Amino acid sequence: MDLSQDLLDRLLAESLRARSFAHAPYSRYQVGVALLDEQGRIHIGANVENASYPQGWCAEPSALTAMLMAGGKRAVAALVTGPGPDIITPCGGCRQKLREFCEPDELIIIAGDPGGIRQRWTLAELLPHSFGPSHLNF
Repeated sequence: MDLSQDLLDRLLAESLRARSFAHAPYSRYQVGVALLDEQGRIHIGANVENASYPQGWCAEPSALTAMLMAGGKRAVAALVTGPGPDIITPCGGCRQKLREFCEPDELIIIAGDPGGIRQRWTLAELLPHSFGPSHLNF
């Protein structure tokens, strides 16, 4: 999918806004995601830490839940932001969660931070030879 500069700017702004909702009292590493669905709607999510560390969750599942609750079925692009300057990408588990709602060679993953957009990939580049719904023959 070709993402216009205007749409990229909106995704970046929403991802940075999502970071402000992060609950990260332990790591202080706020992550935001702006997820674009097949209908052109943007859904945001933030990481939520928990004192019992394994019970927290990443920003991507939050955005996917928002997408599903709004009636979205397919993710088209995900812009992930952290504090910078290091580039942030979805963790392995989140890559697999995103895989459930896309075709890996069509989902665009974009890394950003308060300084702007840094890099982009397809999910297939970040999660090669992935396992997905089609493997289950349902």
